Amino acid sequence: MVSFEQLNNIDYVLMGGLALLFLVQVYWYGRYMAAPARRLRKSKKSPITNDQSPIDAAPGVSVILCAHNESDNLRHYLQALLTQDWPTYEVIVVDDGSQDSTREVIESYAVCDPRLRFTFVPAETRVRSTKKLGLTLAAKAAQYDYLLLTDADCVPESNQWIRSMMAGFEDGTKEIVLGYGAYFAEKGVINRLVRYDTLFNGLHYLGAALCGHPYMGVGRNLAYKKSLFFESGGFTRQMTCRAGDDDLFVNHVATRRNTAVVLNTESYTWSRSKQTLEEWWQQKRRHLSVSPQYRWATKFRLAIEPLTRGLFYALVILMAVRYCPTTLTTVAIPFLVAVGLFLVRWIMQTAILNVSARRMGQKRFAMTAVLWYDIVLPLVNLWMLVIPKKQTKW
Repeated sequence: MVSFEQLNNIDYVLMGGLALLFLVQVYWYGRYMAAPARRLRKSKKSPITNDQSPIDAAPGVSVILCAHNESDNLRHYLQALLTQDWPTYEVIVVDDGSQDSTREVIESYAVCDPRLRFTFVPAETRVRSTKKLGLTLAAKAAQYDYLLLTDADCVPESNQWIRSMMAGFEDGTKEIVLGYGAYFAEKGVINRLVRYDTLFNGLHYLGAALCGHPYMGVGRNLAYKKSLFFESGGFTRQMTCRAGDDDLFVNHVATRRNTAVVLNTESYTWSRSKQTLEEWWQQKRRHLSVSPQYRWATKFRLAIEPLTRGLFYALVILMAVRYCPTTLTTVAIPFLVAVGLFLVRWIMQTAILNVSARRMGQKRFAMTAVLWYDIVLPLVNLWMLVIPKKQTKW
C-alpha cells in the first residue's frame, strides 16, 4: 500500500475536494431529506380520531379540483371527497374544456349532494393556462376562506383527509399547508421510477419547509387561504407559463412563518402513475419548465445538491481510474478514500430514503435502484431543462 509520504499535492487536493463534497452531501441529506422522517418519529404516529378537532371553530373548507377529460377518475374518486369527516365543506369541480362525459358525471353527483358545485372553462378559451383560469374561477366562487386543492385522479387516504390537512392551520398563524401526494405501487419499471422520483422530491420540498425554507408544493395535495391567494395577486405572476399553478405559486408566497407541513399518513392523497415513459417524460418536463422562475434564493439552494452530487461522482470515477491498483499490494490511499466515501454515502442515502419511505407508508427501494436513479434522474432533469419543450395547456 502507498504510504502518506508518497502522496503529492495533487493527491491531497483530490482527496480534500472529495471529502468536502461528501460533507456537503451528508449535511444536505441529514438536515433536509431526513427531516420528514424525524417529524414522523416525533408525531408518535397517532391517527386523528373523530372527536379530535384541530381548530376550535372548525371553519368551512372549499375543496377544489380541475378535471380535463376525467370522467372515469371522477366516477371512481369523487365519492371519497364527498364523504369526508368534516362538519362544513364544499367540493368545487372545474370542467376544463373536457370532450368526454366529465360534465355529465359531475352533474349526476351534484343532484345527490348539494355540497358539490361546479363551473367550467370552455374548450375554445384562448388563454395560456386554462387550468389557472379554472382554479381562479373556483377560488372566486368558493364560499369559505380555506381552499384545499387536489386533482381529479387523486383519492384521499381516508375520510380524515380534510381534518388532517386543516390541522396545519391550527395555531392561527399559517396560511399555507403542504401535503404529500403519493402514487400507488404497481408493477413495472415506470411505476418504480415515478415512485422514487416522487418520494425523493417530496422529502426534498417537505424537508426544506420543515427547516424553514419552503419553496414549492404539489397541486395533488395543497391548502392555502383564499385571502392569501387574492391578496398576493393569485396567478398573476405565473401567467407567462402554462404550468406552475402549484409549485410556482407557493414559491412566490410561502415563508417560514406562514407555511406548515402535514405528514400524518391520513393526510396523503393517492393516484396512479403514468403508464408509459412518454407520458412520464411529458409530465416531468412540464413540472421542470417553471423552475427558471423560482426565486433566486430557491434556485441557489436547489442547485447545490445536484451540483455537488455530480462533482462527487465525477471525482470518485477520476480517482478510481487514476489510482486503480494493479495488485493488492499497490492499493493507493486515494483509491481507498474514494471507494470508502462512495460506499458510506450510498449506504447513508439508501438508509435515509428507505426509513422515510417506511414511515410514510411507501415501499422501499433496493440499493442498486437507489444508485441507478441517483445517477440517471439528474441527467434527465438537465436534459429536459436544456432541450426545447412543447407544452400543453395543462
